[in-house]
Amino acid sequence: MKIEFRKADLIDAELLIEIYNSAFYNDYIKYGECHAYGKTKEMMRQSIVDYSKFLILYNEKTVGCISCKELQQGIYEVGCLCVIPEFQGKGIGTSAMEFVKSYYTDWNKFTLITPVDKSENVLFYTKKCGFYIQSLEMDGNVEVARFVLER
Repeated sequence: MKIEFRKADLIDAELLIEIYNSAFYNDYIKYGECHAYGKTKEMMRQSIVDYSKFLILYNEKTVGCISCKELQQGIYEVGCLCVIPEFQGKGIGTSAMEFVKSYYTDWNKFTLITPVDKSENVLFYTKKCGFYIQSLEMDGNVEVARFVLER
């Protein structure tokens, strides 16, 4: 298993849309909304500008993305960590979190939000990545948990 990361560029917008749509389709169906699903090319290009995105390659095939934004010195928000369904459960997401922790050498804290009822996400972030749940909040009609990882 070879996992690599490549910084996304504006020319990757359509590829990222395919990845996001594949990874977040079930969320869109379940909740009736999902910010990461159904982005236009222009929306994705703006997202690439706003958040540093890294394509995740598994044996040279692009299978996911992780994106982060610095909120303030040493504090980063993980905007998206997604792996297309057929490649989930192979340690790719864990490797992606390890990658950003090594890429952002000045990090003191990572935050992210995910639907609280997605038990696989809650277990992944708490058990495999070391996050804790700081708070619960509503995002539209979806209850989400705010996760925090501190150094």
